[in-house]
Amino acid sequence: MFFKNEPGKKSQPGAGEPSARVLPLLPLRDIVVFPHMVSQLFVGRDRSIAALEEAMNRGKEILLCAQKNAKTNEPAEQDIYPSGTVGAIMQLLRLPDGTVKVLVEGKRRARIVKFVPNESCFLCEVEPVVEQCDVRVEVEALMRQVQTAFETYVKLNKKVQPEILMTVQTIDEPGKLSDTIVAHLPTLKLPDRQALVELDDPAARLERLLELMQAEIEILQVERKIRSRVKKQMEKSQKEYYLNEQMQAIQKELGGERDELKNEIVEIEDKIKQKPLSIEARDRAKKELKKLKAMHPTSAEATVVRNYIDWILGLPWGEKSDESFDIESAERILDEDHYGLKRIKERILEHLAVQAMTRGVRHGLRGPILCFVGPPGVGKTSLCRSIARATGRKYVRMSLGGVRDEAEIRGHRRTYIGAMPGKILQSLKKVGTSNPLFLLDEVDKMSSDFRGDPAAALLEVLDPEQNNAFVDHYLDLDYDLSDVMFITTANSLSGIPVPLQDRMEIIQLAGYTEFEKLNIAVKYLVPKQKRECGLAPDPDGPPDAPAPPRKVDLDLTEGALRTILHHYTKEAGVRSLEREIASVCRKVARQALENPEPEQKVVVSSQSIPKLLGIPKYTIGRKEERDAIGLTNGLAVTSYGGDLLVSEVSVSPGKGKLIITGKLGDVMQESAQAAMSYIRARATALGLDPEFYSKVDVHVHFPEGAIPKDGPSAGITMATSLASALMKVPVRRDLAMTGEITLRGRVLPIGGLKEKLLAAHRGGITTVLVPGENRKDLREVPRRVLKAMRLVLVEHMDQVLREALVVPDPDAMFGGAPSTLEYRGGELHEPTSPVH
Repeated sequence: MFFKNEPGKKSQPGAGEPSARVLPLLPLRDIVVFPHMVSQLFVGRDRSIAALEEAMNRGKEILLCAQKNAKTNEPAEQDIYPSGTVGAIMQLLRLPDGTVKVLVEGKRRARIVKFVPNESCFLCEVEPVVEQCDVRVEVEALMRQVQTAFETYVKLNKKVQPEILMTVQTIDEPGKLSDTIVAHLPTLKLPDRQALVELDDPAARLERLLELMQAEIEILQVERKIRSRVKKQMEKSQKEYYLNEQMQAIQKELGGERDELKNEIVEIEDKIKQKPLSIEARDRAKKELKKLKAMHPTSAEATVVRNYIDWILGLPWGEKSDESFDIESAERILDEDHYGLKRIKERILEHLAVQAMTRGVRHGLRGPILCFVGPPGVGKTSLCRSIARATGRKYVRMSLGGVRDEAEIRGHRRTYIGAMPGKILQSLKKVGTSNPLFLLDEVDKMSSDFRGDPAAALLEVLDPEQNNAFVDHYLDLDYDLSDVMFITTANSLSGIPVPLQDRMEIIQLAGYTEFEKLNIAVKYLVPKQKRECGLAPDPDGPPDAPAPPRKVDLDLTEGALRTILHHYTKEAGVRSLEREIASVCRKVARQALENPEPEQKVVVSSQSIPKLLGIPKYTIGRKEERDAIGLTNGLAVTSYGGDLLVSEVSVSPGKGKLIITGKLGDVMQESAQAAMSYIRARATALGLDPEFYSKVDVHVHFPEGAIPKDGPSAGITMATSLASALMKVPVRRDLAMTGEITLRGRVLPIGGLKEKLLAAHRGGITTVLVPGENRKDLREVPRRVLKAMRLVLVEHMDQVLREALVVPDPDAMFGGAPSTLEYRGGELHEPTSPVH
């Protein structure tokens, strides 16, 4: 006996078994185990595994009952059918994923009397079901009918192995016969199987089983009839239509050939009535629907028409998302996500303010069309996501990099096979609103070929006067894009056609200054990388996330960040800076795991950076150690920000040749020639021989020759180096300058003054000569930089030479005190006397 007697109870005779036993219960999903049936089960629930372990301890017998609902993960007592089968565990195997594979054999029917309280698994008191095996003539006849019906079923259903027939023919017990056959009927539903388990009388089970088999045989015969009819209708050239013909035959057999098409047409008619289509779109949809009604549902043209109607109904016609007009909330969101970018933020807030003022007064403000132009990594794309969040619009992005087909914008005409609308309408259908923020990324990277120019197709999309009636080639309908907020991004304006530039409001994003990068690193990049590397808790993470094995308090000092900025990155944006900070955090995380202390304080200083990141990659421009002849500090702006640019001049005996090297562009070469002409014109005043240029060769050179240099801002720098080399007078090492020179010696304004002054401040320069006309640009320079340097606003080259050259008596050479404006300590100082 596998069962143990309960304490205080005695076994009652009955078919050689106790009348009631306590057995562990295994709830089954979508399967019913019958007596004489061997089944393989995969058990993964904790209570079910505990039931198997309990059964192994009690003699390998377990009660197998089906759940009423297979989707219930934690079934209760009322979720389990009360009748089932007592099974014996033949084999049990634990799998690597934690589940248990078990092989069970059904032994006999049983019924749950009551459940025994138990926390680990279901335990229940069961009583066996006694079957009346009364073999009468009626039962014998019923058994033969069931065997004949099963033989017919096996012939029609190829999934049942024919060998099963031999086994069924040898069974002479009615109960065993019904249980064996039902185990090989894969199409029976769970309620029908459970009903057969609950029937105690074998004769009643055979009758019910015969009814179910006859119903299945009728269905199988209809399926065979349909397949036979379809096969006769098919020809070799029509094999691709096999599935459609089979569906048609099924519908014909059921008497509803066109019912499905009628239902679809009714559904489309309802959508046309409910959708807020334009008048043109509604008329076109009704016209196409009328054509669809007259077509055969399986024709190729019907598919084309149906797809066209689906595209019309799938677009958001006037369906807008709720926009946010809260200026304070929008400003807070923009400041949370991005540092600086004041002009762009002001433009977005102005747009929201105007929309709030005009809401309900008129149709509203058209969506602005902006173009963000700036170097890589300054946050153009991420800023668009923040704008969408701040304005309450949905965000959709389309990358135009490498696009060279005009059909990507406007779509293909319906006459082409596989035609679809362009990406503009596809994106609007995907986002589901007619007023999203639509980002056209990398608009300067488009090209054109024989398939058309996508930039020309964008002229209509980005024109506020035309895009309220945008026409896609596929739809051939006017679609209103005026509510869409279009934003384009580009790295330079040179790749954008002028007509397209004229349709957009262009906002330049300059590269970040050192102060801005430092603030971005402290406020955004360092906290982000600390969270991603597990050095700080993530507030957006799951609340039940496990704690890290080490608690690390990382302090990345300002000096360390400046070292990374100066010696490991050279960029306008902050992508490389973020990568280097991430590298530091990863190395700190590794060191923390190697240290057994649970709580650690790690301070990364500037001296620690080379140990973590290796040899410095870049150097920053620094002033010279001493005053030198023919060597002047200039200032330049690159795509990475401002930098010191040294100009060197060497004079040697010769025949008047002017050599210019350093990979200079045409503008800088012409500036060098203009500077030489100015020195020749002022030779007498500078104490030079008027014929000096015919006796010497002059070589003007800019180091770092591998880097191309150009632009109209190095004229006074080269003129100062020429004057110093020819006069053999040194130039002040703590002075830098920027400005263009004319043949008459006038100093012309330049651009990028903010970046140049930051580079001078970083390089230890104390005096900077700036064109007087650039006085208006000083308001953009940080106050701390203005206080740290002396700025001299110059109008003429003589003023430049007076300040730059180290001469014993500048008044004697340049004729009196200068009439220049100066900024000292951040304050403006007026000139005391005019130039003589």
